Amino acid sequence: MKSSESSAVASGLPWFKSSYSGAEGGQCVEVAADTGVIYIRDSKAMAGPVIRVSRETWASFVGEA
Repeated sequence: MKSSESSAVASGLPWFKSSYSGAEGGQCVEVAADTGVIYIRDSKAMAGPVIRVSRETWASFVGEA
């Protein structure tokens, strides 16, 4: 797992939030996909840091969740 300084790295990508998030915000994360990489950020801190993982790592995480 690698982290980036800010989500500007993936600013041109579409970000997606879980359909379970609701309108009130809450404890949500957003994800964006690029070639071979998934970016993850806090939906309340969009300009903040992001986590960058491989597609394989993300698929494993989702499969376990």
